[in-house]
Amino acid sequence: MEKEIRICVIGLGYVGLPLARLFSTKYPTVGYDRNPARVAELMAGHDATLEVPDELLRSALNDGFVCTSDIEAIRACNFYVVAVPTPVDSDCKPDLAPLIGASETVGRVIAQGDVVVYESTVYPGVTEQECIPVVERVSGLKYNRDFFAGYSPERINPGDKQHTVEKIRKVTSGSTPEIGRLVDAVYGSVIEAGTHLAPTIRVAEAAKVIENAQRDINIAFVNELSKIFTRMGIDTHDVLAAAATKWNFLPFKPGLVGGHCIGVDPYYLAQCAQRHGYNPEIILAGRRMNDGMGEYVAGQVVKLMIRRGLRIPGARVLVLGFTFKENCPDVRNTKVVDIVRTLGEYDACVTVCDPWASPEAVRREYGLELVDEVPTSERFDAVILAVAHDRFRGVDFRALTVPKGVVYDVKHFIPGAADGGL
Repeated sequence: MEKEIRICVIGLGYVGLPLARLFSTKYPTVGYDRNPARVAELMAGHDATLEVPDELLRSALNDGFVCTSDIEAIRACNFYVVAVPTPVDSDCKPDLAPLIGASETVGRVIAQGDVVVYESTVYPGVTEQECIPVVERVSGLKYNRDFFAGYSPERINPGDKQHTVEKIRKVTSGSTPEIGRLVDAVYGSVIEAGTHLAPTIRVAEAAKVIENAQRDINIAFVNELSKIFTRMGIDTHDVLAAAATKWNFLPFKPGLVGGHCIGVDPYYLAQCAQRHGYNPEIILAGRRMNDGMGEYVAGQVVKLMIRRGLRIPGARVLVLGFTFKENCPDVRNTKVVDIVRTLGEYDACVTVCDPWASPEAVRREYGLELVDEVPTSERFDAVILAVAHDRFRGVDFRALTVPKGVVYDVKHFIPGAADGGL
């Protein structure tokens, strides 16, 4: 098997690149991305997402791993892995355009006997009902006769250097029992944590989409608790610490829920449910709660400022952190932008500082300007710690504010900041 499998990973972002690099340790592997600038960066030995350390990437390149945007360079492969984003549109509806585009790419190169495996998060049925027909149409080949498919949902946790791709157990599946075993064997040969072979592609798709929906609902619950306990004058984190002494208490914490998974995947599950005539009340209620937390934080800060006699229009506010999570450059679907925009509606003057985020990416996606160093020479009416980057440890947050200024801690990062305010 090792001599026959030639792998192509389509999409070299947070998910695709670490997987392609890992596969390259066992099989001839080509990484394909339609963005030539991204390919050039990788071939020069640097990954801007920081998921693959430069030393590790350069070692893989020296050992034969190749990245390309030339479709002809992947035609000789026979095991295609699709790892492109699956976002939602402005109405929170699943946007399958990247997945359809990747399927068209596969259709142009796939040959008799080849396998295509999808990693992108989708609702049950997308692989075989939406993607495979595209591959058939473009290639002229017949599914499960001329080519085969699998689904192995990604479980990358951006910025996590402990739970890397090879250390996270992988769910696998195939369009036939034989292909399922093949897909499982290929992944199992590089995944140290092992694999779980699901009985069907639809089961694997469903397993993935509920993973993050479950986390979303649990975080929504503690976010609601935070709102309740704040009104009661009780510190939410003290309550959670006490409750966590029970052996089966789930240790979720309140906060902003963004990123490419938890803040998106529940909408895919909700869309699927609605197509089958069921309105998913709990899933959508959790989404509403979490989607509103940025605006809620901004409102809490404004209330604290008013209580301290600070004028809101023209107030200077410093927001520390913009990425969707700590110690990671990923700004996709960050909810910090909701804090910034809501404060802007109050005519506050907001400065955003993030040492991890790319200023170009933030400018392109959100139309905002960043500073990468904490402006210690200035004084602000309010400082909001939105993302708990390690680079913010040791910052004298009180020294950044005017005498009656507000320090608001979204992440329970600052000692003494009870339920946000300090």
